[in-house]
Amino acid sequence: MTASDVTATDVAVPVPVPIVSVKPLVLEVPGRGEGLRVRISAPATGSELPVIVFSHGFGSSLNGYGPLADFWAAHGFVVIQPTHLDSRTVGLPQDDPRTPRIWRFRVQDVKRILDQLDLLEAAVPGLSGRVDRSRIAAAGHSFGGQTAGNLLGLRVLDPVSRNTEDLSDSRIKAGVLLATAGRGGDDLTPFAAENLPWLKGPDFAHMTTPTLVVAGDKDDMRMSVRGPEWLADPYHLSPGRKSLLTLFGAEHSLGGIAGYEVRETTDENPERVALIQRVTWAYLRHALGIEDAGWTAARQALSESVAPMGRIESK
Repeated sequence: MTASDVTATDVAVPVPVPIVSVKPLVLEVPGRGEGLRVRISAPATGSELPVIVFSHGFGSSLNGYGPLADFWAAHGFVVIQPTHLDSRTVGLPQDDPRTPRIWRFRVQDVKRILDQLDLLEAAVPGLSGRVDRSRIAAAGHSFGGQTAGNLLGLRVLDPVSRNTEDLSDSRIKAGVLLATAGRGGDDLTPFAAENLPWLKGPDFAHMTTPTLVVAGDKDDMRMSVRGPEWLADPYHLSPGRKSLLTLFGAEHSLGGIAGYEVRETTDENPERVALIQRVTWAYLRHALGIEDAGWTAARQALSESVAPMGRIESK
């Protein structure tokens, strides 16, 4: 194999280990109206395990995103997946008074998880004492990307209070934003401006936490008039150490990250999913200060491939 034949899926990762997955763990949250249901997946062996809190896309739940959660857990991360109030499994009516601030409940869900890590750790057989609390990342897809972004420093114009507020969390040291909304205002379609008020005024200027943004160059969402380039805004409009993985030919499901059997995946591509698995794993190990070799290899592999599935740029 020559250097030009290498792809990012050839980047060496450890042999996967068996994982333990527990669901649902339920946290009581005053004022939420529903218990916060959580799934935790963790490697059955190993110590000083870093943490990823993953926020699902609109309508999904703790049962989604197995291709990511299973891979990350089998390769050394504790993965925590909340079910947010917009999940189809909750069935919140559109006229529910919580709906206009659903974005904020999502951020509070993640903060509650971080507040209750002792309880959650103790609920998973064999996990106690094996978690590294100094290495926590936030990740999310679509609406979940905005949720993770809020914890990384993204500010949202609250449609109720009409104010922006810093909801970042210093416990979170790195992030991965997958297919995440960009700038608001005139960039939004009439549908998005009318139905998704939390997209109207995002401010990326304070999102300084190291972050990998992942976007598909065929992800033409009906939220923006700008087309797929809109999904790269979280990279271009935020300061600090950021990287952007642009996936060639990828639509909003990025090849099928949302689940193994998800009907809304229109661009099913196992190789693309494998690329995302390995690149996000390598990036988080780099950004959390575990090791840099995997991230360096992933970037080199994509840059040297004669037929790359994407490109990585950093600033």
